[in-house]
Amino acid sequence: MKIALLQESDINSEMEEQLAGLFRQLNADIKQVDLKQVLDPENPISLVYCIDDNKVLGMALMCTYTVISGIKGWVEDVVVDVEHRGQGIGRKLMEKLVELGKQNGLTEILLFSADKRIEAINLYKSLGFKEKESRIYVLKTEALIKKG
Repeated sequence: MKIALLQESDINSEMEEQLAGLFRQLNADIKQVDLKQVLDPENPISLVYCIDDNKVLGMALMCTYTVISGIKGWVEDVVVDVEHRGQGIGRKLMEKLVELGKQNGLTEILLFSADKRIEAINLYKSLGFKEKESRIYVLKTEALIKKG
């Protein structure tokens, strides 16, 4: 089993298909963005994945950005294949993202998790993440474009 940072040179049709399948396990209702667009050099994102015997077992992404309050990372799309959950893969993926964040001088790493994702929340807390006293608000811009 290997945890690695996905490089553009790692992408082939099989890798794209496996990552797309993993994302569907996380949320089948969201239209996926092309993987090459995600990994565009202009897009400050790290995608770590777990692979074993040419099968992708999990992935996690972190985008980075700089604002007045610091250099931050935002974790998204953490998912482990349903058949491989409970084996510590999610922990290893998150540890890799935290390690990358420290190497890149991030002042904070943030994430959102739905209240119903108890196992994920317990994992994040065990890694030192604390619940922030704030709310997340969303504005779906796709709906605005369709109305306009």
